[in-house]
Formats: sequence, structure tokens, C-alpha cells
Amino acid sequence: MSTVDRVSEGPGAAGTSPLAPDGESRPSWRRHLGFANIGVVYVEIALIIVFSILAPSTFPTWITVKSVLNENAVAGLMALSLVVPLSAQVFDLSIGNAMGLANVVIAWLLVNKGVAVVPAILITLTLGLLIGLLNGLVVVTAKIDSFIGTLATGSLMVAAISLVTHDQQITGNALNGSFGNIATTSVAGIELPVILMLLVAIVLYVIQKYTVLGRRIYAIGFNERGAVLAGIKTGRIKFATLIVSGTVAAIAGILLASGVSSGSPGIGPPYLLNAFAAAFLGATQFGGRFNAWGTIIAVILLGTGTTGLVLVGGAPWTQSMFSGVVLLVALGASSFERAVQARAWVRSRRVRRPAPAE
Repeated sequence: MSTVDRVSEGPGAAGTSPLAPDGESRPSWRRHLGFANIGVVYVEIALIIVFSILAPSTFPTWITVKSVLNENAVAGLMALSLVVPLSAQVFDLSIGNAMGLANVVIAWLLVNKGVAVVPAILITLTLGLLIGLLNGLVVVTAKIDSFIGTLATGSLMVAAISLVTHDQQITGNALNGSFGNIATTSVAGIELPVILMLLVAIVLYVIQKYTVLGRRIYAIGFNERGAVLAGIKTGRIKFATLIVSGTVAAIAGILLASGVSSGSPGIGPPYLLNAFAAAFLGATQFGGRFNAWGTIIAVILLGTGTTGLVLVGGAPWTQSMFSGVVLLVALGASSFERAVQARAWVRSRRVRRPAPAE
């Protein structure tokens, strides 16, 4: 086992099996199908049953399924933008404003400056990368806590949004046509943003599951001091995670501008709560780490809940309450999961430790 693997091996690490009270590993099928591993799936099934009973004519339909997927693709991308930095214990609170800035900048380029669609998209993606670089300079180079640092850079983005838009919505014909088709192009009723969300999830899954970089990111999140002693360039990797979050947030902003045919000054921040709720809820699934597929399932759960509340005639405030409750439950479940895994890991190390020679 490499040094990196030893550092990253810990509560929730790949290769460790939760132990039963008697010290023996649980059967594989029980671990994979247990509530601790895929509890969100069971909650999703329960929500589907409840809303199907409450709204039998509108909820259990293919139209609702497509609506949940298509309407939450941007929210899914926002949540995925958090998966990599959170895996390294870096909190990016600027992603809502980063997405909002990308949203207004591409609208400004297309409508006010007459830039063609492809160059405008490339410029906006570059902006997302630069946002990640700015966050990296603040958090990694200046060594400011990620909570405070990204909150500060987010405020700078709010100022930039106001500067670009003059606090007015940007609309125009340039946001329709080929650019508008980006969000409306569909395959079997599934729109392109959903496909892009799944592609991003696949890329993140492969990086985190099968690459040395992914193991190093998890190692930093589990034990940064140990990662430093193991020779991992923690600063560079944390810098890279913030670039990933800024870039993915920019993709979400572009898709949102295409979907709503406008650049709106305040459109980004409302996505922040749901993004963190989905990321933390997803972290309780599939091994207790921040991961792409757990996050996608959590996004679908949130989308199912908000859509179901609309169809049963729930008040508008119930949707925000649902997201807030899910976030609180996710944080509590995440803490509980880490505690359980820590105890299981300690027991596993004791079981593996050879008996002293007589």
C-alpha cells in the first residue's frame, strides 16, 4: 500500500468494511443495500409513494420525471461544483455569485457586445477559471480560511455583477436562436443540460475513484497534516479544486442564461443552499465521502420534494423549508456517519493488528 493510500485510508475510505459488533465484516450485500449506504434512495422512494397518493393524476407521470430532471440540471451542476473542494475540506461559498456572474457576463457579451456564441461561451468559461484562480490565491496563497475567503470573493462578484448589469436584467434576441437551443435541445425528452450534468458527474467519479489525484484529494480532506507528511502538495491540489468549482459554476451560469434567455443580477445566490444540501446529503451515500453519484441522487431527491410540494398545492415557503430541513438532516447524518465509520475503522485496525510475540 502506498503512502498516499495509508493516509487516505480511514473512516469511509475505500477498502475498509464496516464491522459488525462482533468484529466481523458485514456481508457485502448488506453494506451496499443498507440505509447507511443508499438511504437517500429509500427516502426518494418514500417521497414518490407519498406524492403519488396525494396527487395521483399529476405526480406519477413521465412528464413529472422529465420535469424533475430538466429543471434541476443547473442545480445538479452547482452541487457537483462543490464535490471536489469539499472532498479536500475546502468550502467555496462563492459559487452562487460565480454562477450569477457567468450568467450575466455571457448575456452581456451576446446582447451588448455582439460576440458570437462560441467565443462568448469560451470567454465565460475562462472567467470561471479565473474565479477559481482568485479563490485559490485568497484561500491557498494568502492562507485565509475558505469560509471567510470565498465569502469575500463572492462579495466582489456581486459588485462585478452590478457593474455589468447596472442592476438591470439583460435580455435580447441574441439569447434566443442557437444559444437558446443549448438548453432546449433534448434526447427522448431529456434536455442537454441534464446530459452535461451526467457527463460532469462521470468525469468527477472517474477522477475521485480511479486516479492518484482523487486519492490525494480525499487524503487531504481526511487528514491534511498527514497528507503533508506523506509528501502531497496540498496547496496545489486545494488550488485546483477551487478552479474546478469555479469552472463548473460557470457552466451552470451559461446553461441557465440559455434556459431563461436572460442575464439576471440576483439569479445565482438562491442556488447555494440547495447545492450544499445536495453535496452533504450525497456525502452520506456510497461510502460516506463527498461523491458525484450520491450528489446527483440527492439533487433528484430535492427536486422530487419541491416538485411534489408544488403539485399538491403547498405554499411557496414549504419548498425553502424542505431544502433547509434536508440540509440539517444531511449535516446531522454526515456527522453521525463519520462517527460510526471512525469507530468501525478503529475496530478494524485492532482486528488487523497482530498479536504480540511471546
